[in-house]
Amino acid sequence: MRTALIASILAALGTGLGGVVLAFFPRMSRGVYDTLLGFSAGVMLAAGSITLLGPALQKNGVVSVTAGLLSGAMLVFLLERFVPHLEPHFAPELSGPEKRLGILLGSAITLHHIPEGLAVGVAFAAGEPSLGVIVAVAVALQNVPEGLAIAVPLRAAGFSRLRAATWALLSGIGQPIAAALGVGFVAIVGPMVPFALSVAAGAMIFVASDQIIPESRTRPDAKAPSLGLIAGFVLVAVLTKLFS
Repeated sequence: MRTALIASILAALGTGLGGVVLAFFPRMSRGVYDTLLGFSAGVMLAAGSITLLGPALQKNGVVSVTAGLLSGAMLVFLLERFVPHLEPHFAPELSGPEKRLGILLGSAITLHHIPEGLAVGVAFAAGEPSLGVIVAVAVALQNVPEGLAIAVPLRAAGFSRLRAATWALLSGIGQPIAAALGVGFVAIVGPMVPFALSVAAGAMIFVASDQIIPESRTRPDAKAPSLGLIAGFVLVAVLTKLFS
């Protein structure tokens, strides 16, 4: 539990780094931002499919893994369906009242870090430290564009660079909580570790497909987001090989 919490806290710092990036590059072009989102999607897809789903398939049958994938995707779907929120990815400009800003920040904390934190907790609780390290590194990498996604609308609303970066950092506090839930989940299901790994994989893959990839395609003819996705996927694949 302690190792998972420390790793998830370090990974969550990536959101703050995204805010710092915005402070140094306040006029970041939409093309660069889309490429970073594509990179983030590639990291999440690789972490879900290679790092989490691969070991799950090696440990157990297809039925358990399939049930876990569907459960993870349904978890995120239900959260987005029934928890009132505003997608930070789809708010490049924010000019509404403070109430809308509060909904934005609350949704970022409540929803967008649950799958990642869950994955870190499950990976460490599975009894393979290298697996947990890989997932934590992958989550930290994808948190940088996530931090940008939160800091950009705050800057557009008139927040200072420091304040926007601080809120981006604070938005990651949901990840350690989700990591603790992931460790507890594995403790409850016991020998059903492949199912738990698949739940985390399904949640991450769903987030990448449903939220990040569509937002990176603001210009349908642009190829940079796809190249960024491949780069993120390859990076996690190489890390998995090295740590294995």
